[in-house]
Amino acid sequence: MAIKFINDDTIAAIITPQGEGGIGAIRIAGPESNKIISRIFLRARSDIKNNIPFHLYYGHLFNREGEVIDEVTMVEMPEGESYTGQTQAEIFCHGGQFILRQILNEIFHFGARPAEPGEFTRRAFLAGSIDLARAEAVADLVSSKTEYSYHAAKNNLLGKLTDKIDLIRNRALDILAEIEADIDYPEEDIEPANENKIEQAMDEIIAELAELASSYRSGKIIKEGYKIAIAGRPNAGKSSLFNLLLNQNRAIVAPVPGTTRDYLTEWIDLDGVAVSIIDTAGLRKPSGIIEKAGQKSAVEIIAAADLVIWIVDLTRKSWRKDLLKDINDIRNRNILLLFNKIDKINIKNITDKDILSISFKYVLFSCITKFGLKELKKELNQYIINRMPDLTDGLVITSERHKRKLDLAIKRLKRGMITIKKKESPELISFEIRQGINEIDEITGRIYNEEILDRIFSKFCIGK
Repeated sequence: MAIKFINDDTIAAIITPQGEGGIGAIRIAGPESNKIISRIFLRARSDIKNNIPFHLYYGHLFNREGEVIDEVTMVEMPEGESYTGQTQAEIFCHGGQFILRQILNEIFHFGARPAEPGEFTRRAFLAGSIDLARAEAVADLVSSKTEYSYHAAKNNLLGKLTDKIDLIRNRALDILAEIEADIDYPEEDIEPANENKIEQAMDEIIAELAELASSYRSGKIIKEGYKIAIAGRPNAGKSSLFNLLLNQNRAIVAPVPGTTRDYLTEWIDLDGVAVSIIDTAGLRKPSGIIEKAGQKSAVEIIAAADLVIWIVDLTRKSWRKDLLKDINDIRNRNILLLFNKIDKINIKNITDKDILSISFKYVLFSCITKFGLKELKKELNQYIINRMPDLTDGLVITSERHKRKLDLAIKRLKRGMITIKKKESPELISFEIRQGINEIDEITGRIYNEEILDRIFSKFCIGK
């Protein structure tokens, strides 16, 4: 059931992460904030008469029995000048969870209620402090794992995406105004809209929207991480490679085929990109229900991966024949071959004919001696970088919602182009263009409904 947020009540939450730390923080927002602070906080200096907004005061927090909970600092912010746009206060105490909960319980006792996920940022949006695209960037910034995701979220938070969207929107509005002038004032001697001029402007707008939408492929990688599946036949060295890339013994390694029955996933930071490394079960004819389930999940993971590292065991006499069959069976063409166990064979036995018949890049490797590890990391880095966007202008779509709205806007504007070419009525042309603008407006929140807001802010953490 969707939660109905009421903006005239007072909310509070811990805004620092779970766990112990030197400092913990609590935010209170709403009309009763100052009143609640006056009931629980006492300044250390008694000669100060009134709290001045944005001044940090040192003092003590008391419970309802008058006992000191902690020595703290506190700052108040007036309505219209805070993050939420409402009267707001923040308390900075020692970072123990027990202390934070004690303080929060006193705040609730004197009239505040627990904040819902994302409710502070939701109130900031409703107050007009930030638009919806920038509000979503807050959550992305908090969850950013790497340099790429940090820069993308930061640029969106600073409004670069909003500025670009607004520029496109304003140009579409100019076209709409020109078309609607003929509808609204037919009695005036207004020159009919220049069809070629409008078509050219529409083409430019559609192209810019399409360019933004196309950046989502890279933006999704920035936000969700690049997924690399380690795959191959049993006992090829998949788990050993998994451990090498993680630089820790995360997966069980044994000479017995079929050790990995289910997949393992870990994250690494590869030169600023979040990479999800997935160790899959070796592909063979399964024996038993558990291994069959592992094999099925391995096939699905391989098909969905951004890149598959397919490991070949060079000690197998049939590796050449097996490899050709396996490559044909893989439901993914993004493959990097890893010829493993070169420490156990005579490298001269691998001829150019063996390699050149395969159209994928490859690395000669040894999980035992780590031969080829640097080259593998270099290939992975190059493969990922080639698929990443240029963040110089900071414009990259990382939100599936934004991508969907851009696609719908493009669809509407293209319909508008068709109606122009078919010499349809200005009313019909105007309708399609306006619908396209409405889709754009849903990105920044000029148009929204409660369901959209519920869906967006439910993904936020409590305290944001």
